[in-house]
Amino acid sequence: MRTLAERARELGALADQRWILIREGDPPEVRERARQLRDHVTSYIVPRANALDLPLLVALLGPTGAGKSSLMNTLAGAHVSETGVLRPTTRRAVLLATDADAHALRGVLSHVGTDRIIRADGDGARPGVAIVDAPDLDSVELANRAVADKLVEAADLCVFVTTAVRYADLAAYVVLERIAARGLPVLIVANRLPSDEQDVVVEDIRRVLRGTALRSLDEGRIEVIGVPEGALADDGSLDLTAVGPIVERINELAADREQRRAVIERALEGAVEGLSPLVESVAADLENGASDAAALRTAVDKAYETEGDELNAELRSGAFLRTEVLRHWESFVRADQITRFFSRGLVRVRGTVLAVIKGTPPTPVGVEREVTSDIVAVTVAHAHQAARRVAEEWSTHRSVAAGLAREPSLWSASPDLGQRLELSLRDWVASIAHDVQERGAPKRELAFGVSLGVNALAIAAMIGVFAHTAGVTGTEVGIVAATGFLNQKLLQAIFGEAAMTEMVTNARRRLESLLSDEFARERSRYERLVPDASKLRDLAAGLREAASIAA
Repeated sequence: MRTLAERARELGALADQRWILIREGDPPEVRERARQLRDHVTSYIVPRANALDLPLLVALLGPTGAGKSSLMNTLAGAHVSETGVLRPTTRRAVLLATDADAHALRGVLSHVGTDRIIRADGDGARPGVAIVDAPDLDSVELANRAVADKLVEAADLCVFVTTAVRYADLAAYVVLERIAARGLPVLIVANRLPSDEQDVVVEDIRRVLRGTALRSLDEGRIEVIGVPEGALADDGSLDLTAVGPIVERINELAADREQRRAVIERALEGAVEGLSPLVESVAADLENGASDAAALRTAVDKAYETEGDELNAELRSGAFLRTEVLRHWESFVRADQITRFFSRGLVRVRGTVLAVIKGTPPTPVGVEREVTSDIVAVTVAHAHQAARRVAEEWSTHRSVAAGLAREPSLWSASPDLGQRLELSLRDWVASIAHDVQERGAPKRELAFGVSLGVNALAIAAMIGVFAHTAGVTGTEVGIVAATGFLNQKLLQAIFGEAAMTEMVTNARRRLESLLSDEFARERSRYERLVPDASKLRDLAAGLREAASIAA
């Protein structure tokens, strides 16, 4: 089982990951929750998890005029913090710690702000325990309240000071709720209690506390120390006898390293547990983002799959090939003469084909170039259509609309798609020529005795990919069907029916794979704008587990 410190560090890493995944189009409230989690965990929880042996940090908290500074002076054994009902708005926190402890806590207190903390005379400081008198949580000065709030996050133990007339105030209750939400262990000092009603007031305070989720210093009930009205020393500090239980507690912690560490771990546990509502909200944001990302990716997949299927169907039919290209090829192989010879039967054709096409001019490079040009044109057209479909769908989604507007190229196919296809198709034609050469080797007297040569037969196979259809008879109407018949019979005469079919089928598969890869590359332009839905869900689950005390 992982230790509390390990879970805290994991929570920090996951909070960082969540922040990194924030996108420009995320709603402001989603961004704010992710920022709060990241800042809180990295500023307070992780530093403390990495330094469990640092001094215990005790924060004196409470409303204006409750007697915090008087208690601070008692604990210090000297006048180190100004007292009074009215606090100056420029009031800063006062830190009582040894030089070594103050130095060790620099990282923990760095987010409070060094300019907002002043050091008290360290003569009364206890090694291993640092005490800070915080600005009033109900101060009229917002900066003071911000410092006090940050000290709530950084502290390991809170001593909350209130009075007989203020403990039930809304302001006091709000402060206690804040401490409870932080999961900070707390001791309560009820100051200025009427001597004849001290027990009654203390019991009523305990009743009020039962309505909160405050954590005690240990597993027992929250300790409430009552201080009678007028229990002051000559220097204005609280009478040492009256606050004896608090002094004893602080001295015990200073003397016992293991006890200090136990309190620090309890505070850390409370801090992690206190993040549960925020973690749950962030996890829910991630799951909503995952659903949104899945829908966006589905739109991309559907658009490119639809256009890819239509492209393959168009290529298989050969309907995209221009008539002049096919006529050019038929003229080159003297289609009219070969077709007449085919009517005599294949047994006599093999010898006749040689006679007909001997002396044919060199292979027309234009045919290969024109066919591949037609493939490029029809592929780019379908890629344009797929891109338009995706962009139209995505433009209605806030999460990606901004990114789409910033990259107008996403409304169409990539500018270099045509060039990429030309290079890939050149390699594809070369692979067909290689296949022709390999299959023609055993039939050298047929294939390589024909003046058409390897390149021309490769072009015949290439055109066969689009025009070859089982059952073509030569009597079907249309230039594509006629060319298909010619190529089928020509290749069949030279290589045999089985080899011809296999060669054309393999060439078609390689082409479809090539085009599929290019469509995948086109699709990736959008995928980089959308997070992986499974990763978002895994991150949500990881955050919940790391924040769970039972993990």
